[in-house]
Amino acid sequence: MIRTAALALLLASAATTALAQVPVSQGNAPLPAPTSLPHALPPIPAPQDRDYPGTIGIRVDLTDLDHKVIRTRQTIPVSAGNLVLQYPKFIPGNHADTGPIQLISGLTVTGNDQRIEWVRDTVDPYAFHLDIPAGVTSIEVAFEWLTQPDNAVWRVVMTPEMVNLQWEKALLYPAGYNHSRITFAPSVVLPTGWQYGVALDETSREGDVATFAPISLEHLADSPMFAGRHFRRVDIDPGGRSPIHLNLVGDTAASINITPEWTAKYEALVDQADRLFGTRQFDRYEFLLALTSQMGGIGLEHHRSSENTAAPNYFASAHPAYGARGLLPHEYVHSWNGKYRRPSDEYVANLNLPTQNTLMWVYEGQTEYWGDVLTPRSGLGTFEEAVINLAEVAGFYDQQPGRQWRALQDTTNHNLLGYRTTNPWSSWMRGTGDYYREALLVWLDADTLIRSETNERKSLDDFARTFLGGEDGVWEAKPYTFDDVVQGLNAVHPHDWSTFLRTRLDAVGPNARAPLDGIERAGWRLTYVDELTPVEKRMLSGWATDFQYSLGLTLGSGNRITGVRWGSPAFEQGLGHGWELIAVGDRTASADALRAAVTAAKGGSEPIVLIVKRGDEFRTLSFAYHDGLRYPRLVRIEGTRDRLADIFAPRRR
Repeated sequence: MIRTAALALLLASAATTALAQVPVSQGNAPLPAPTSLPHALPPIPAPQDRDYPGTIGIRVDLTDLDHKVIRTRQTIPVSAGNLVLQYPKFIPGNHADTGPIQLISGLTVTGNDQRIEWVRDTVDPYAFHLDIPAGVTSIEVAFEWLTQPDNAVWRVVMTPEMVNLQWEKALLYPAGYNHSRITFAPSVVLPTGWQYGVALDETSREGDVATFAPISLEHLADSPMFAGRHFRRVDIDPGGRSPIHLNLVGDTAASINITPEWTAKYEALVDQADRLFGTRQFDRYEFLLALTSQMGGIGLEHHRSSENTAAPNYFASAHPAYGARGLLPHEYVHSWNGKYRRPSDEYVANLNLPTQNTLMWVYEGQTEYWGDVLTPRSGLGTFEEAVINLAEVAGFYDQQPGRQWRALQDTTNHNLLGYRTTNPWSSWMRGTGDYYREALLVWLDADTLIRSETNERKSLDDFARTFLGGEDGVWEAKPYTFDDVVQGLNAVHPHDWSTFLRTRLDAVGPNARAPLDGIERAGWRLTYVDELTPVEKRMLSGWATDFQYSLGLTLGSGNRITGVRWGSPAFEQGLGHGWELIAVGDRTASADALRAAVTAAKGGSEPIVLIVKRGDEFRTLSFAYHDGLRYPRLVRIEGTRDRLADIFAPRRR
């Protein structure tokens, strides 16, 4: 009884302290409250659809390249009483709570030249409570964003040659208002002589200070900047109905040396998107492309710009990676799908309300489809390359075991489970890529079904024009639901689209299969081959160390096993990440030796013998595998219509 009473007293005391949100000293007495705020902090105001009174000034200083520190000063109109400032938490395009509050430091607030102390909310660390004294009508807020020296944890956004300013990571905003109703007046201090690309309207440039027209917080957070010592701006829609530019920053002056041939491909991208969607859901569009090996990689969509990186030799290379060539088409499509037409559960009132991702298979999946379509239509890729790329996607999902327990629909929650976290068993766990690439196969299925059942009179192109298009130049978001998607498809071609989609999205269990019907309906069939063409070898750059469709493993540098497919022969032998291949039979380990052994065992009866090592442990493994090397390839079905040729062909007026 004495222990119970004491415990009750202790719990009551702890509850009182938690309610007060005041730190406790090592002794018995509480420390003094750091501000004049009441001990029980008021709740964080929910956003309301009302204008914030006044315009918030923000100046971001990008000049401290030595320390890689971005400095912010804000002037915020206020009135006396409680004020809560929030740091953005749910970052658009990340689909998760990724705002880097851990990197914000040095926060100070002053009013009438007097310091005003703040208290961080103990439940939501992205919120700061202030008590604004009477007579203070404006406060000055200053802090630093400590950007990172390498890509180990956070992406590098500052180098000696360039900066990627993401406004939402460099500002605070008042709680209690929709972010569409809070107006900011932005300006930026650039390193001497630097130029920039951004989808904001410059009102003045005085030396190294650029000032922009006032804009809502919603659109400011959607308007990143690439600034650099080496900068080039290319008009890729001369004479068009709205300005469209390709803004290049590079590690060197040579890296931004775009040729007329490359410029023509991006002009064709704009033209083919016009033909696909029919309208432009923006007043201007700025492609932001950094050619760099120093800044962290990024592929992020915005309504009136993109935010991308590629290798420094991208324009000089004879054959840049196909994924790099398809990146800008993908992000450009997002202006229509994801930004203008936006899933309703992604369209939240401010940057600190949780998003839901139930329609990522439309937002990202259909965008992946159109990006892969516009790449060959624009000439950024060839028809042959587009088919090889599709074969790789089809092969991966044809052999993916994770569908036994996890449906495609559930993968849309992946970023909320842990933003793009790595895991050693991606084939079993599934993840972010699935609502991009497996959903791509679902949309190919829908496209070919419409084409087949309408005798080629209709296609998914019609859905893009009627559902994703709108009134030219309008760029306020128009949310959609699952039922809206179904209704939009029915408007193109009546079908039981709800069942069509749900069957593919919710398929799970030992009998669930990849959605490959669209490939066969397009006149092609997935098969596996043991020899690759020169173009396939270039496209599948890791083919020489890729045994995922045969033994079920992938080799990395030093013959380390870097990937094992769940349930594969390698998995059944107990292999996983971290094992090292030491020998293949009586030969020293190498990818060449392993390919030769797998080839020699094809159709025979002799096992493939491998010696592997992990730490101090050695094992000798015997594989009774005799199906040879296997790489995915699409082959034509004789006597059928080649709908892939139809889909990937450029559109003519």
